[in-house]
This record gives sequence, C-alpha cells and structure tokens, in this order.
Amino acid sequence: MPTNILFAATTDRWADYETPLTAALDASGLDYRLATDMPPETVDYIVYAPNSAVQDFTPYTRLKAVLNLWAGVENVTGNETLTVPLARMVDDEGLGQGMVEWVTGHVLRHHLGMDAHIVNPGRTWDDTAPPLSKDRPVTILGLGTLGQACASALRGLGFPVTGWSRSAKQVPGVRCLNGAEGLGAALDGARIVVLLLPDTAATESTLDAGALARLAPGAVVLNPGRGPLIDDAALLAALDSGQVGHATLDVFRVEPLPEDHPYWAHPKVTVTPHIASATRPESAARVIAENIRRGEAGEPLLHLVDRAAGY
Repeated sequence: MPTNILFAATTDRWADYETPLTAALDASGLDYRLATDMPPETVDYIVYAPNSAVQDFTPYTRLKAVLNLWAGVENVTGNETLTVPLARMVDDEGLGQGMVEWVTGHVLRHHLGMDAHIVNPGRTWDDTAPPLSKDRPVTILGLGTLGQACASALRGLGFPVTGWSRSAKQVPGVRCLNGAEGLGAALDGARIVVLLLPDTAATESTLDAGALARLAPGAVVLNPGRGPLIDDAALLAALDSGQVGHATLDVFRVEPLPEDHPYWAHPKVTVTPHIASATRPESAARVIAENIRRGEAGEPLLHLVDRAAGY
C-alpha cells in the first residue's frame, strides 16, 4: 500500500513544490502517492503551510506526522486538533544560507558605515576609517539552527559574538549565555543586536524599553526573526532619542507592513519585505522526503517541535 502524502498549502506553493518534491520522494525509494486532495482518513503525512485550508486535523485519523513548510510554527502549535508529531522546516542549504547572507550583509553594512557613502548628496569627503571587526561586538538573541549559523559566520569574519538562548547552548568561539541574567549580560553595551528568537509568549517584546536602554548608545538593531520580538513604540522612541542609531527590520507584527506605519518614513529605519530567509523548494523537498522516509522506516523524525515550548 502506498504512503499517502497530502500537500496542504496554497496553489502557488504547489506549483513551486510539485516537481522538486516528486523528485525527492522518488529518490528516497518510497512507494507513495502525493496529491493536493485526498480523503482525510487515507492520509499518512501532511506537508503543511499554516495558511492552508486544513485547520481541523480531526478527520485525519491515519495521520502519522505533519511536516511544516515554514521554519516558524507559531501559527500551528496552538491547534488543539493536531495531536501527532509536528516537524518544523530546518533547511540549512536554503533557509540557513539565506539567513546567514542577510545577517552578515547587514552587519557589515552597519559596521562599515556604508550608508554614508552610498547616499552622500553633499559629496562629503570623510576619510574616517571604520573599526576592525574585532572591535565591534555583535549580540545574537536566539541560538537555534539559524542563530548558530549566523554566529559562526560572524565569528569567522572576526567579530566578537555573544549569543543568548533560553537554555544553555555551546557554539565554538562564541560567548554563550542563557536565562534571565544572561539576557541582561548579552544586551549590556551591545553595539549590534540580531534578533533570531522564535515567536512565543515568552519572547513577546523581548526588545522593550528596558532592554533597549542597556545597549550601547547608537547601537544597531537587526530583526530578521519575528515581528513581535520588538516593542515597536519603544524602538521608535529609542531611535528618536539616539539610543538606537539604526534599525534594519525584515519582519513585522502585521505583514505586509501598512503604508502608514512610522517605520516606512523614519530616517533611521530600513524596511526589507520579509526576505531575509526563504524556503527553497529544491532543498526543502529533500528535507521533507527524508522525514517521510524516516517515519516509514520507524526512525526518529528530524526537527520535531516541542509543543509546550512553542518551537
């Protein structure tokens, strides 16, 4: 009997994934059936986007696991009808590399002061050299797969990197802190802060007025993680006072960012449209196929979500 796999996502996602996912499943050696519609009681696995039509998992009585297409799972962990294992998307080749490139690019942009030369209407000749990377500490809040990859890349460029996470982590060459006291120490005097925490009740407004006050005056904030990690009013106040010198933001509480939002017009804010890291269908399909192969072979699934922790 073939393994029945339901692809539950928007039609544009199916157009992107049908060919690479079919190829990856073929390469896995599975006997399978892949479709966007099948009787719920026959489905073994759901390849899932939280914005799909499937919101009630109760009819899927044969379901073995749900494989999320997105790295973020905050929109599905609270679904009480989902009682089978949930795996998040961890795609080092696509998501990971994309995040590393966005983070290192914008860290270097602010470290080197590139904006002053790219936008220089007065043709000012200021030959002040930027500091070397060894003199510019970077703090990363969140040491999951993406945070660790970014921390290692920045460390490789010579930046002293401090990483903070809820539980203790170890990353070679990185000062790793955890817990409430560790968060304060990670923020104290930070010159560049990168937010890569998950979106949970515990991380809501991690960067609030108190946290922003602990940064070095004129610090730079980069948020490619989740919009709710920042208290927007507190960040705007810190930008206006000069406590924060610039904020480069890729994620927001409401997306697309409303046209009248103050971030658009603020001279110290750069808005990027949620492009820091995207799932690449070719590499993501291989991750999905491997998890289905594991499930059918009785092996542990990769990247399982801790539903209690929310990620």
